[in-house]
Amino acid sequence: MHVAEDLLVLGVLFVIAYVLGRLGKLIGLPAIPIYMLVGLIASPHTSMVPLNFEAADVELIAVFGLIMLLFNLGLEFDQDEFYGNAGKLFISGGTRLVINLGVGFALGLWIGWGTREALIIAGMTAASSSAIITKLLIELRRLANRETPTILGIMVLEDVFIAIYLAIVGVVLSGTTDVWAIIGQLAVSFAFLIAMFALARWGGKVVSRLVNTRDDELFTILFFGLAVAFGGIGELLGVSDAIGAFLIGLVLGATRFKARIEQFALPLRDVFGAFFFLNFGLALDISTFGSVLVPVTVAVVLTIVVNTLGGQLIAWQNKLTQAEGLNASAMLQNRGEFALILATLAVGAGLDSRLTPFAGLYVLFMAIVGPILAVNSEKMGSFFFRTRRAVAVDPERERMRAEEIALVEAVMAGNEPPESSIPDDIVESYPTGPIDPVEQQAAEQSDAQYERRRDPEY
Repeated sequence: MHVAEDLLVLGVLFVIAYVLGRLGKLIGLPAIPIYMLVGLIASPHTSMVPLNFEAADVELIAVFGLIMLLFNLGLEFDQDEFYGNAGKLFISGGTRLVINLGVGFALGLWIGWGTREALIIAGMTAASSSAIITKLLIELRRLANRETPTILGIMVLEDVFIAIYLAIVGVVLSGTTDVWAIIGQLAVSFAFLIAMFALARWGGKVVSRLVNTRDDELFTILFFGLAVAFGGIGELLGVSDAIGAFLIGLVLGATRFKARIEQFALPLRDVFGAFFFLNFGLALDISTFGSVLVPVTVAVVLTIVVNTLGGQLIAWQNKLTQAEGLNASAMLQNRGEFALILATLAVGAGLDSRLTPFAGLYVLFMAIVGPILAVNSEKMGSFFFRTRRAVAVDPERERMRAEEIALVEAVMAGNEPPESSIPDDIVESYPTGPIDPVEQQAAEQSDAQYERRRDPEY
């Protein structure tokens, strides 16, 4: 065994990932393509540097990364947003998913690798990367933008789509040809989904009592063990380990310990997730990129065009401006972890091996192009859509505002305040004479209560 050499190489790879990650931050690149690039550099199929590393050495840790990625996705799932705005989400987000799925499936059939492969390609091109989008919204300080609630709502709907799509893909990839066996397996998969969603919706208090412990170490071991165990249950039920982890994350996210779980789960997701993306990069072979370059180029162009046009449809459906629709489409261009998860599952099921370089090259392109488009979307919007909405002026409001200004100016000048048309009952309600400092402080404090906004990342 060459444990020392493997540890040294692995440590050097992560240091390289850190350096490239710092450089990538300067131009707005997310971490996902950086980890994949580092894995590609150290791939046994590549002779760039003398740092060859076998993917098999980190395969189990990479599985933990896949599980933690989906576990956190379920943990961050916003049930209130989903159930409270289900109708609106299904219209805007559902339309977008159907269009992307249709275009992606047609692309897969055009490529000609097979029907099951076309189904995988359709999923790769349909769903955005929640991790990249969330980080971009925070880093670009766009949480207060008018289009951001729509983006977050579509992300929530895509989380549900991922759960259902992985369940369907799990059945398709099983290789079962008997119709009744397929129906039975789909029934089991959807029963599992419905049961876990119902438990998350109405069983939060019960689950909270079951996972309650004050010991941080035991608490971390518990939720990590549940994530891994339900990954195994999902695999046994034919819905994949990823969807099992997603569903237990969904359930734990409905408990009163959600914030505490996130505190410990996010570092685990980042570390194990890095192993997952690194491992995927190790499996890539540059020599195979030539065979998928044309399909990937077509996929990237179709994704950008369809999503840009779809952003205008989203703007029309949600009464946003064209520029805000462009912002939304630029954010939703990003592709990442879901495409790699689908490729991993597909290759493991024996589908066309070209899906791995296709997914790798597609994600590399989109994870670079997407953030660049998002960073410059506001500039592009101001260039292409020069017209601005005229702000409606309320005459009554302007008149009262002018009277308030005149009143303040008169008081400051020491003159008698002008006559005001404000009703006498409102004027009489104002206190006269000296004001008690304690009463004044209490009044100011009561007037300064701000609504606390919830960070959409959590």
